[in-house]
This record gives sequence, C-alpha cells and structure tokens, in this order.
Amino acid sequence: QPFPLSVSWSRRAACAQDSVCVPEAQVVMQITVKDFITLINNYIQEVRHGRPDCGPTLASWVQQLQNHHPSKIFSLAVIELEEYFRAQKCCEQKKMREAVMGTGGRTQKERKKPKNGDVQELAKLSRVDVEEAVVHLQLHNGVSVHFFSTWREFSDYITMTTKALAEAPFKREREQTSFSFCLESEWAGGQRVNKAGEGLLQVWKRQIQQLHRVSSEVAAAVVAAYPSPLLLQKTYSECRTESEKVSLLSDLLIRRGEGITSTTQRAGPELSKRLYLLMHSCDPEVILDSCL
Repeated sequence: QPFPLSVSWSRRAACAQDSVCVPEAQVVMQITVKDFITLINNYIQEVRHGRPDCGPTLASWVQQLQNHHPSKIFSLAVIELEEYFRAQKCCEQKKMREAVMGTGGRTQKERKKPKNGDVQELAKLSRVDVEEAVVHLQLHNGVSVHFFSTWREFSDYITMTTKALAEAPFKREREQTSFSFCLESEWAGGQRVNKAGEGLLQVWKRQIQQLHRVSSEVAAAVVAAYPSPLLLQKTYSECRTESEKVSLLSDLLIRRGEGITSTTQRAGPELSKRLYLLMHSCDPEVILDSCL
C-alpha cells in the first residue's frame, strides 16, 4: 500500500494490452485508538485552552495528507474505540470506590499492570469531545470517520467498499446510456391481467400514479371511489356544468398512514383539474401542470 495502515484500490485498465493498473482515488486510513485520541486531545487543547504547541490535531494531520496527495479521497477508520471509553469508565468507578472505602493504598494485586494499561494512560476525553473533533474534520476537510467495534466489521466494510468501487463504472455507464423516461423496478414489467380481469384495478391505479406528484395513497383513494375509468367518465357525464366537472374530486378524502397516527386530507382542486384534463383533453401535446 502507498500509505501505512491503509487500504487503497487499483483497477486494471480495460484498453491496455499489458496488465496496467490505474489507482483509484479512494483511500481508507486505519488509525489506532492511541493516535486518534492523541490527535483529538491536541485539538481540544488548541481550541479550548489556546495551546497550539501541543502537536498536530486530527484536522491538521489529515490536511497534511491532502496537501501531499490532492488527488486522493481519504476516509478514516477507527477500531475498538469503545474499549477506550469502557476503560475510562472502569477507572473512574475504581477511583470513586477507593474514595468511598478510604483505601488510598494499593495492594500487591492492584499494582499489577492491567491488560488495557495503554488505553488507561491516554488523555481522558468524553464522547462529546470526539464528536466535536469528528464534525470539525468533516466540515473543514470533507473527510468522514467510520467507527468499528471489531476487526470483522472493518473487514466487512472493506469488502463492501471494494464491491461498490468495482461496480461504480458500470453503474455510471448504465445511467448515461439509459433513458430517463423509462420506468424501472416493478414498473418495468407492467401489470399482469388475467382473463377474469384480475389486475385491471392495479392498471388503473398505476395510470393515475404516473401523474406528477401523485402518490400511492392518492391513487388508492381515487381507485376506491371510482374502481374503473368508465365509472369516473360516467360520473363526469352526470355533472351539469364544466366547473362541476373540474372540481368533482376536490373533496375526495385521502388517508395517509395507519392506525392512530393516520391522517386524512382533501385531494384539492389542483389534482381534481389534472385528472379531469387527463380524462377529457383531446390535445395530445397538452401539459397538465401548465393548465393549472
């Protein structure tokens, strides 16, 4: 790897006859808990206590990397940071217990170096201190920090990132060559209708949903009131005036959500007029929204 404690990627050039690899811009820097806490402590000392001579901060350290490698996109990975906070909590509880019991002296057993002694010797920082430094890094350097509880989580993240980087060029090419007006996912296959007519209700609902700013709840309310276009057309023909036809669906109630949190609201005159134009306009070039 070009950087110590880092993971970077390179892609074999498609047009090259030789096995030429082009490096990717993304670089994941794995930073130890000790270095991470030290850099954040330097930031806290500089910002809150006005001591810029403590050493490099998290932001200045990353900025130095960005200055030396401007073409790279860095992100940081910190593993097992929770052990640092647990060790700090255990240390505070132990001191409080000793203060309450009045056992200032340490026994031979307590003199033994704890397993997490390296963690306990670090500067004491709160979660708020860490969050403040991380947010400052994201805002000023544009670098994100990922926290992982175990090395297994970190390896899963690297695997996921590798897959995403491998598929990125193909997804970009597919987006550039696809048509913006083509519907994807379940819409692409259409709605199956059998000989008994089952599925026609969904076809009618999807036709309404194709209108701009018409959600599934709105379409369901229209379909519930008028299960077919013919029934809606028949209701329009029973209206006496043009304004009555235009406002036919204005008072249609639309229910959103389920249970006690559900809400209802009227469809409104805008939707009513758009559906009226959809059913009655003879101009194939008419834009429904422009007629409002």
